[in-house]
Amino acid sequence: MYIQDQLGEIKAGIAAAEQRAGRTPGSVSLLAVSKTFPVEDIMQAYADGQRLFGENRLQEALEKIPAMPADCRWHLIGPLQRNKVRKALAAGFAMLQAVDSLRLAECISRIAGEEDCTARILLEVNVDGEESKHGFTPEGLEEEWDSLTALPGLDICGLMCIPAPTENPEDARPAFRTLRQLAEKLRARGPLPLPELSMGMSHDYTVAVEEGATIVRVGSAIFGKRDYSA
Repeated sequence: MYIQDQLGEIKAGIAAAEQRAGRTPGSVSLLAVSKTFPVEDIMQAYADGQRLFGENRLQEALEKIPAMPADCRWHLIGPLQRNKVRKALAAGFAMLQAVDSLRLAECISRIAGEEDCTARILLEVNVDGEESKHGFTPEGLEEEWDSLTALPGLDICGLMCIPAPTENPEDARPAFRTLRQLAEKLRARGPLPLPELSMGMSHDYTVAVEEGATIVRVGSAIFGKRDYSA
């Protein structure tokens, strides 16, 4: 019952954060990050009503998706190489969350056109300016916004970020606020509503909800500690 109990705690935490922020109940989606965990664990979450799952690695996702019920929805939340875009689109992800450059967006747009489909994406923003992180800088995203929004075959649903690791969840608040304010600025420019903000993970998801997250990505707090040795 561990996974079901943890899911209940996370959902209660999201609901409490929504209430504190004066947000509509149910306005935040819980993305259960199942990377490195076996299908048996994911099925426990499914049995408790969870339907939205996230995977970091395309190959791992391609192995799990056919093994799970068809009503699951999957987000690819890790980096996507351009030579794997066609495979990712064929897999039928509900969303590609980590589109981190104009060049990658152009590649997805081109292949989506060839495959006669529309790719729902989020643009990853490097809100802390970490050299080791992928993503647009806030300034770079503003500069390339017109080029991005002109690309066919893309449904740019919003923004996502992975802030620098912090011990205190409150220390992530400025990064979450930066992403929300950037989204507000881009909405004002048009032409997209950008309804989604994917931010917040196991240790800081409640702070992210308070700052406007619509998707929180929670893995270890649901499934337990990851074993990367495999």
